[in-house]
Amino acid sequence: MNRLIVVSNRVSVPKGADSNGAQGGLAVALGAALREHRGIWFGWSGNETETFTGHLDMQRQHGVTTATIDLEHQDIDEYYNGYANRTLWPLFHYRVDLTEYERSFGAGYERVNQRFADSVTPLVEPDDLVWIHDYHLLPLGKFLRDRGMRNRIGLFLHIPWPPTRLFVSLPFHERLVEHMLHYDVIGFQSQEWLESFNHYVEKELGGTVSDDGTIEWQGRRVVARAFPIGIDYTEFMAATKSDIARRAYERLKSSADGKKVIIGVDRLDYSKGLVERFESYHRFLTEHPEAAKDVVLLQIAPPSREDVHTYQDIRNTLEQSAGHINGAHADVDWVPIRYVNQGYSRAELAGFYRASRVGLVTPLRDGMNLVAKEYVAAQDPEDPGVLILSRFAGAAPQLADALLVNPHSSEEVGDAINTALSMPRDERIRRWQSMMQSVRDEDVIVWRDDFVTALKGPSANANPHQAAA
Repeated sequence: MNRLIVVSNRVSVPKGADSNGAQGGLAVALGAALREHRGIWFGWSGNETETFTGHLDMQRQHGVTTATIDLEHQDIDEYYNGYANRTLWPLFHYRVDLTEYERSFGAGYERVNQRFADSVTPLVEPDDLVWIHDYHLLPLGKFLRDRGMRNRIGLFLHIPWPPTRLFVSLPFHERLVEHMLHYDVIGFQSQEWLESFNHYVEKELGGTVSDDGTIEWQGRRVVARAFPIGIDYTEFMAATKSDIARRAYERLKSSADGKKVIIGVDRLDYSKGLVERFESYHRFLTEHPEAAKDVVLLQIAPPSREDVHTYQDIRNTLEQSAGHINGAHADVDWVPIRYVNQGYSRAELAGFYRASRVGLVTPLRDGMNLVAKEYVAAQDPEDPGVLILSRFAGAAPQLADALLVNPHSSEEVGDAINTALSMPRDERIRRWQSMMQSVRDEDVIVWRDDFVTALKGPSANANPHQAAA
């Protein structure tokens, strides 16, 4: 079996279901792959060093070998807080109004990708498969080729790819995509994001895209496909049956005091549509006063990227919005919004999901959204809740029996909340069964196997890289 070398911005060893704190989708998803494949997970430690040395900190935990490097303050400021999170992230989520273009950001981004390439290259053996993740490391494949690497190298993008008319607003956009075409396989969360990428390659670079997903450009052949990511179904279902999940279920049920719970679980990020979600809930409370006092919204929003000013702004806005809504609608024995800025373990979240009549997942734009799938998986088959899902989430095509909504329309989301709360049990079961089949059959194992199979590929695909290197 080929070793698997995983490279991502941060290294996060997968934890058990009863661990403290929420884990990101990347850590949960890669856990299944790294437990079954020998290899290494390489990335930034999250720590700052005065001077970059390239020193590798090698550890083995929970069956996974990790290798991490520390970065300088300037690296973190320009590469991570700058280009990754103030340039690429907003642009790729269609927020051109929040996108910042600074030449130093781009220089820092390439510098850190070069440092990643220098540090990981000595760890890679000739038969290893190299699997690179996400928008932080888009040009890394090119830099690895520059260092003579002939291995099969793949990239998986966990966020959307923007339409061409938006992407061309990025300075040096051609350079970024040309670097990406040094991978053997590029994976996207959905067909929509894949089509956007292919459109750019054809219209801006003059490449060709075959019916089988093969891109040809300047003698290179790259396979580009949609690989919808799923949850670790077996592990998550075990978490739903744990004592931690049971206690979390009972805790929320008891504190709700007979009221129907609507739950939202999202990182504190403007792409998640939290401001719009609160406005939609406010509209529901205003237009359906007869149902309002039988409902409570629990919004769990752990903070993220607190060094970026736009995230500080959204936190302030949400706190003000929650206060306004509670002030307008609360009574002595009822508060309509419980707004919580902390993370919980997956087992606790499983209990909270099961105790909630409605899962409210309304990002303005999202690569996939595993919370939607976890909410479905956590439900009681005999009395399931209803998922309200943004049609702009990557998960929407797989979860078509959710109540699909436009998150920009407070009227539409408010009406969906009312529909979900009054939905008959038979309809709730029918919708849940359809979605549960997708969650079960298209889990993280299928995602992993599909991508790794594509990455192994016919060895002939590496020849153009050998010729071009």
